[in-house]
Amino acid sequence: MGFPSSSHQYRHLLADDKLTEKFHLIAPDYIGYGQSSMPSTKEFEYTFENLSVVTEKFINALSIEKYSLYVFDYGAPIGYRLALRNPEKIQSFIVQNGNAYDEGIDNAFWANVKKYWAEPTKQENIDFVLGLITAQTTQWQYLNGVQEKDKSLVAPDGYISDQYYLDRPGNGEIQAQLLFDYGTNPSKYPQFQDYFRQYQPPMLIVWGKNDEIFPADGAYPYKRDLKNLDFHLFETGHFTLETHHREI
Repeated sequence: MGFPSSSHQYRHLLADDKLTEKFHLIAPDYIGYGQSSMPSTKEFEYTFENLSVVTEKFINALSIEKYSLYVFDYGAPIGYRLALRNPEKIQSFIVQNGNAYDEGIDNAFWANVKKYWAEPTKQENIDFVLGLITAQTTQWQYLNGVQEKDKSLVAPDGYISDQYYLDRPGNGEIQAQLLFDYGTNPSKYPQFQDYFRQYQPPMLIVWGKNDEIFPADGAYPYKRDLKNLDFHLFETGHFTLETHHREI
């Protein structure tokens, strides 16, 4: 899953008989998201490394020895960390607007994020982060980039439920801490790319090409490193599953 969503976004896939006949589907919420626990930032340090460790413990608790990962947004650097530590367990990837290359964070949105990384206490940057967790922005994330004819496919349930979780006391601090820690991910990109080249995991790219947060510029570089790649760009925005779950 990715910011600001929960496992709710996978509801169409989880209900697909063709998938459930062949696969055991699991869609956990990360700590601080959805129905999972939400310890405060004083009780738990919200970093991508820590979320990957918790997710790995969850997988181990279920005694899952081999698995494929559907990674999206924040889920990409978490899933790729799992792959670095457990390459023998990874069967394949489905990647939806999940970045692993510098080209994918080189736009106006990420310019503002990088200002926040550099000066997290500056009021201008704090205001930027606070603006990301408003109801208006959450709805924008769901609808921006979606073709007019497809907007009726985007159920309000998604952005309404996401906003409910974002509005919980203390969740704003969690989102600020995790967005700041996203700054640790670019330094991991070379390791992720080395993993792709060495292990060549089968990968399906399903990317909303009109996403202004994770643009298609971040999708194309996967072609450099992966030989067994099924590559698809869809005429939609960030939440590709809302409009194209049947194709995926």
